[in-house]
Amino acid sequence: QVQLVESGGGLVQAGGSLTLSCAASTNIFSRYIMGWYRQTPGKQRELVATITAGGTINYGDSVKGRFTIARDNAKKTLLLQMNSLKPEDTAVYYCNARLTFLTNAYWGQGTQVTVSS
Repeated sequence: QVQLVESGGGLVQAGGSLTLSCAASTNIFSRYIMGWYRQTPGKQRELVATITAGGTINYGDSVKGRFTIARDNAKKTLLLQMNSLKPEDTAVYYCNARLTFLTNAYWGQGTQVTVSS
């Protein structure tokens, strides 16, 4: 069982920046594929970014060039640096951990990000 706790959400004006953090409870954090997803009411959860154990990164099309995902294996922490935020980035952001892309994932409780225009 892996517990994930997100933090860093809040209210920011369009064009601003936020950094989200996700703290993981597992001692084998470095082995997990970690990811950020987001969801708005009435819509499906959307990929923001993933980073594999080997450091391969994938971004959703809507955030490429603006968001940066990173992991600190020593601190068992996943980060998401969000720059040039837009109102359409408003969502609940969830941290995700899985050992492979085919296995079930653990999810955090989410953190709200609101971008005002």
